[in-house]
Amino acid sequence: MAKSKSIFVCQSCGSKSSKWIGKCPACNEWNTYLEEIEQKEDLRAAKALFTIEKSIPKKLSDISLIDEKRLVTKNKEFDRVLGGGLVPGSLVLVGGEPGIGKSTLLLQVALNLDGTNVLYITGEESLQQIKMRANRLNPESGNCKILSETLLENIFIHLGNEKPDLIIIDSIQSLYTERIDSSAGNISQIRECTNQIMQFAKTKAIPVVLIGHITKEGAIAGPKVLEHVVDTVLQFEGDQQHMYRILRTVKNRYGSTSELGIYEMRNTGLREVNNPSELLLSNYDEQMSGVAISAAIEGMRPFLIEIQALVSTAAYGMPQRSSTGFDLRRLNMLLAVLEKRAGFRLSSKDVFLNIAGGIKVNDPSIDLAVICAILSSNQDVSIEKNICFSGEVGLSGEIRPVNRIEQRIKEAEKLGFSHIVISEYNKKGLNFSNYKIKIIFVKKVGDILKKFF
Repeated sequence: MAKSKSIFVCQSCGSKSSKWIGKCPACNEWNTYLEEIEQKEDLRAAKALFTIEKSIPKKLSDISLIDEKRLVTKNKEFDRVLGGGLVPGSLVLVGGEPGIGKSTLLLQVALNLDGTNVLYITGEESLQQIKMRANRLNPESGNCKILSETLLENIFIHLGNEKPDLIIIDSIQSLYTERIDSSAGNISQIRECTNQIMQFAKTKAIPVVLIGHITKEGAIAGPKVLEHVVDTVLQFEGDQQHMYRILRTVKNRYGSTSELGIYEMRNTGLREVNNPSELLLSNYDEQMSGVAISAAIEGMRPFLIEIQALVSTAAYGMPQRSSTGFDLRRLNMLLAVLEKRAGFRLSSKDVFLNIAGGIKVNDPSIDLAVICAILSSNQDVSIEKNICFSGEVGLSGEIRPVNRIEQRIKEAEKLGFSHIVISEYNKKGLNFSNYKIKIIFVKKVGDILKKFF
């Protein structure tokens, strides 16, 4: 017999209290406590769903390390971000804004897995809606099974009958369990459903991919414990006005957290971008001021991106600072360095910065290209198209070295650039005979002014 009691749960962080509290002592948010009915199942009900094995302590030397074979999804960008594929028994959470393409991505992955028993569980769309999207993505595939269900107990019954090799759930916020007396999407429901799915995945060694909603602040909706429970957290991001989408790793217990995958949104689905450098560079013929090319690295992948800057006189007396795809605070820092160390009076001018393609890059090596694009626009002097930059700018105006400079140089050489500008502190250990591209070394921001402006 299930025992129930009334508790109050913070809708922001998931903290519990036996009575209502105005201010949450854990996250300091006001008026976030709501009353919920918590039910406790006896152990026999839990044993009905899972086979509970006794756990005994073992020495570290007695534990055998077995390399489990990953499930390769045939989507190279998705596999790269995961670290080589889906690990059996792993729980992957994919978050992103509404309409960005989360369901399209995972349905595309499911349809391309020929010979694999995939069960796609949807709680937000009808079977006819999934069929319409599947016909647009891959009309020839018919092996993927679709289930429209939101009650967790019914889902476990279908999982026991189907015995799938991969489970995709769209979305975790749409599921609910009868053990808790609250609506779907509630913090208690999300936490309980995720824990039950995790136990099932670990017990049966079946990989599970969850789609999660995000809040208006950009965080995954639900308690923070949701991200702690899962093995991998992926963030699917991009501007809906642009065609490029980026899949980033926020957490990964089975691989690197610095990888990213790039997709191009088309009417037939998401196309993998294997060489993003060629797509992120504009194919313009004439030289224009305010444009500089940077050799950046995200994860293990080097690629070249185009930095666009516009410097103009402030029309209303109050200068504006705006950036797209680049940290605005770092842009203000670079403008202060140019004013203090190079003598450029930019405090009375509007400065707009944009990374072409609508992508967001966090690599500090693009600092050098940013200041070159700003100086180019301010002086109205164009930079030659066959020159790219890679270096971090310090507060004293020095050009700091960046890591994995050899990969950046090879990428620039492969795409036909004749010159690359890097920090002189990267010169140590660099073999010039390996490259046909001409390498230009700079120490300070003043060296850039002398060479190009």
